[in-house]
Amino acid sequence: MSKPAYEAVLSAIDYGAKIDREIANEIATGMKTWAIEMGATHYTHIFQPLTGLTAEKHEAFVAGKGEDVFECFSGTALVQQEPDGSSFPSGGMRSTFEARGYSAWDPTSPVYVFDRTLWIPSVFVAYTGEALDMKFPNLKAYQALNSAAVSVAELFDEGVKKVYVDLGLEQEYFLVDESLYKSRPDLALCDRTVIGHTSAKDQQLSDHYQGTIPARVMAFMKDFETESYKLGIELCTRHNEVAPNQFECAPKYCEMTKAIDQNLLLMTIMQRVARQHHLKVIFHEKPFAGVNGSGKHCNWSLRTDTGAKLLSPGKTPMTNLQFLAFYSSVLKAVYKHHYLLMASVCTYGNSFRLGGNEAPPPVMSVFSGSTLAKIFDSILNPDNLGNPQSTNGTLKMVSSIPEILTDNTDRNRTSPFAFTGNRFEFRAVGSSVNAASVTYILNSIMAESLVEFRSRVDERMEKGEVLQEAVMAVVKEFLMESKDIRFEGNGYSPEWRQEAEKRGLLAVSNFPEAYESYLSKGSVSLFTRLGVLSKSEIQARYEVLNETYVKKLQIEARVIGDICLNHVIPAAVNYQNVLIRSIQGCKEVFEADYVNLCEAEIATYKKIAGLINNLFSDVEKLVAARKKANAVEDIAKRAKLYSTEVMGWMEKIRHNADLLEMLVDDELWPMPKYRELLFF
Repeated sequence: MSKPAYEAVLSAIDYGAKIDREIANEIATGMKTWAIEMGATHYTHIFQPLTGLTAEKHEAFVAGKGEDVFECFSGTALVQQEPDGSSFPSGGMRSTFEARGYSAWDPTSPVYVFDRTLWIPSVFVAYTGEALDMKFPNLKAYQALNSAAVSVAELFDEGVKKVYVDLGLEQEYFLVDESLYKSRPDLALCDRTVIGHTSAKDQQLSDHYQGTIPARVMAFMKDFETESYKLGIELCTRHNEVAPNQFECAPKYCEMTKAIDQNLLLMTIMQRVARQHHLKVIFHEKPFAGVNGSGKHCNWSLRTDTGAKLLSPGKTPMTNLQFLAFYSSVLKAVYKHHYLLMASVCTYGNSFRLGGNEAPPPVMSVFSGSTLAKIFDSILNPDNLGNPQSTNGTLKMVSSIPEILTDNTDRNRTSPFAFTGNRFEFRAVGSSVNAASVTYILNSIMAESLVEFRSRVDERMEKGEVLQEAVMAVVKEFLMESKDIRFEGNGYSPEWRQEAEKRGLLAVSNFPEAYESYLSKGSVSLFTRLGVLSKSEIQARYEVLNETYVKKLQIEARVIGDICLNHVIPAAVNYQNVLIRSIQGCKEVFEADYVNLCEAEIATYKKIAGLINNLFSDVEKLVAARKKANAVEDIAKRAKLYSTEVMGWMEKIRHNADLLEMLVDDELWPMPKYRELLFF
């Protein structure tokens, strides 16, 4: 590209400047030349619809016909495409006769060549301009956060022009042998086992956690890491996780938009490479009962274009003051919108994971560590600071704050939102999701909090307070207002649940009910005021959340019914026949004594008969519950029925099916068991 074109791209990336169409033509020509040199024959705008996955529609560079065939790629084709995409979830924003949708290039995320195709990260919007994807609201929330964060950062450094959000996404996953995976209808259709008795040995000994990586898995890891590096995804961590056949990988931290796009690409690469090793990658949050589930830990932090890390404690009073300004703003944001933030992770798959086995509980809290907790308590109680270093009380607070080292905080694995030295780790996010579904909310609430912080500081300075006094006073106000969100203890303990309730922190007990937080007055005001979502877009996302929840649960309900009627019950009946033949043979040989001699066979037969009857009856009741729920037109009410009545019958069915698994002859059981799935 020419220098003006190059600078136009940088301005678009750094400051959101629009790119002129003539410049876009030059950029497109450069992209095409580079892509063809890399072997590309097609291009595609890759976007992130409300399915939580990615979508693509490929177009060939070749145009014309006969002898006039040539390769072309214009600025118009780069900037905008029309993939239609009318079948994607829209929450009622699109009707059949108004289904046009556009994908538009997002310059903030790098393009790449993969599988002989030029991939162009894009947003996806309706003909009316409404967001139909997860990326566009995330970009708008990012823009709002940047504006608000710059205004606060300028109090400490007037040279700050932009604040970046950095994100580190730790990706947990399970690996299963491909042939065993295909032998389980529930894994093949739902990515989780809807029935299955726990293995006698699973993770009790913690011998898998960070143990020697199995050779077969190491070969897979090396191959997908190589493919990832080719595409600029710099993976730096790999290890065994807690559950058998559970693993984790993590890249280097990078800017948020790029991090999310690369994570979605990484998941695609892992699935493709796994097939070459005859393995299946499972990103579901809880594919196996009784062992750890998988998360996508979001490590979130802020930095300026001048190099300052805004969530890193400083070595001087002034840099510490900046740190406290941003940290207290995080606390205020999370406290004010704690239920909305927790609702953002409430996917159906995550409902099986939260609350145990190292997954945080479904009630929001922030862990700061003992060092920061003491400092915050001292700020709220100035008399505990010791000898004053200034006659001014506020300045005494600033100068008396000790140097805060990045390692002066422990790790609390029961906290949904924990400070880990220079960033916050949002541990509640599910492993299968698009992280944008969480970060657009996190960035929005932080933007709102920072706007309020700057406003309060300005009000105080207008009344004559100096900068340090005004900032420290607002820090103290924010810490006081958000003190109930801070918790340094065990998030699993029953005492914390009781304490959280006393503090007014709402725990998620039913996921569809949690979705209502999107429609609350505070949430609607937040999104509309910042320009992140319109009222219609908020309503649409609420509809899609409920619809997705219902459909996933509906699929699982059908699958568990099918497995029980077509696999479990026939296997149990076959084993009953084996028992009958054994009892009859015993009777022929021993006559009157056969009852005592065949006591075990007779007792087993009766147990199996009872479980079969219960299973058959419960499946019928499950079908009836599904029909009842499906008859409800309101999607939110339908989701609540599915989450209570339908799921209740599924849990009862699973209990009986798992009991049968322990009684039926292993050779007759029709599906691989946990001990085979979880151990290579």
